[in-house]
Amino acid sequence: MSKVELEAKVVALNDEINFLRTLHETELTELQSQISDTSVVLYMDNSRFLDLDGIITEVKAQYEEMAKCSWTEAEAWYQTKFETLQAQAGKHGDDLRNTWNEIAEMNWAIQRLQAELDAIKNQHAKLEAAIAEAEELVLNS
Repeated sequence: MSKVELEAKVVALNDEINFLRTLHETELTELQSQISDTSVVLYMDNSRFLDLDGIITEVKAQYEEMAKCSWTEAEAWYQTKFETLQAQAGKHGDDLRNTWNEIAEMNWAIQRLQAELDAIKNQHAKLEAAIAEAEELVLNS
């Protein structure tokens, strides 16, 4: 693997790390806002004999169920987002690799054309020298 390809991989991996960090921070912020927006509704019976232990147990169960649902939704959303981003990262990696290959091919073509140009310049200089020499022979004869 060439140095250019390795450098391209390093750049791509650093970009992916930065992207995943930003994504993580965004998701964390969204989850925190969802948690802060969650409200709990309590129904109280105003009778004289309140079963506070039962109420607390019921509220706790409801809260745990809401937390479980929120966790499941967040996990599903994160998994979907991660798969989408992973696919995009793969596509961008392929695009970057193709671009690097095109650049390498163009550099090779430039070098080949430069060598051809140098050869033509040398041939031109030799022809001019031959013409000058021929003109000089014609003038001296």
